[in-house]
Amino acid sequence: MRIITGTLKGRKLKAPTSGEIRPTSDRTKEGMFNVISARRYFDELDVLDLFGGSGNLGFEAISRGARHVTFVDSNRASIKIIEETATQFGVAEQIRTVFSAVDSFLGKFPRPYDLVFADPPYDYPTMTEIIDRVLSDGWLAADGWFLLEHDKRHDFTEHPNCAFSKPYGRTIVSIFVLPGEDQIEL
Repeated sequence: MRIITGTLKGRKLKAPTSGEIRPTSDRTKEGMFNVISARRYFDELDVLDLFGGSGNLGFEAISRGARHVTFVDSNRASIKIIEETATQFGVAEQIRTVFSAVDSFLGKFPRPYDLVFADPPYDYPTMTEIIDRVLSDGWLAADGWFLLEHDKRHDFTEHPNCAFSKPYGRTIVSIFVLPGEDQIEL
């Protein structure tokens, strides 16, 4: 895994060796960030990276200009690797790590983020509930995007807030917006 572009371009990311983590592939990440970059500027965005894992998505966002990323993960090894990577990359002041299960974190005090990434295990039992909580509980800024990685067993294209959905190999990226926000054109 590597950072694709921006100030940290080419830097390699370390992943925990527990085997529990399925990092976003470079192909999927590149496609996802191309969709975002074609429609938004990263400068000064606040990002929430749920299921942070190696920090792959959050560090890519920082590399492209995001102001701050909050990483949430329930694996202590992942949190440690994210913190070590932030120090190594010189961006420790731009991150916050939260050791917590995502469902518990989302039950706490929300604050709006411009981008929310979630890359849960494909068989995560409350995947649909996470969508509704991010959209309705104050985690998404008025013009924010919630980007969810999932597999073909889930189809969110009929969800009223799904603005975009595209497969990248086995992985599908669906983007959700708050009610009343415009759909995302290809």
